[in-house]
Amino acid sequence: MIRYTLICDHDHEFEGWFSSSSDYDDQAKSGLLTCPICESVNVEKAIMAPAIKTARKVEARSEKAKMAMNTVAAKIRDEISKNCEDVGDRFAEEARAIHYGEKVARGIYGSTTPEESASLSEEGIEAHPLPDILVPEKSKPKLN
Repeated sequence: MIRYTLICDHDHEFEGWFSSSSDYDDQAKSGLLTCPICESVNVEKAIMAPAIKTARKVEARSEKAKMAMNTVAAKIRDEISKNCEDVGDRFAEEARAIHYGEKVARGIYGSTTPEESASLSEEGIEAHPLPDILVPEKSKPKLN
């Protein structure tokens, strides 16, 4: 369906819905279009401005999405900080100890080498990289 804003020769504006643009053309040629206000048959399409995405609108939407993501990331970082222990570069060692029941099960995060990560996976120990945006602030290395 196509919606057109229509206008009569007395400047009354109203909407018309058509199955296609040719459907509008056929009805207009046949005199089937009439103004619902004054019943004039001199009806044509009004000039319409298309909905165009401006750079400003796109930028505003992008900024809004970025703010929402940062808010969610901050909440996740806070939960990780409150509920998990930063074990630093002892991550693989701690993950193994928890997996094999040598230490109490708890949430941990830290760092590991690619080789250690592959070794954990081979042993059936689930460990997933934590995206940098989710790492609690106190755990991020300081850049000089």
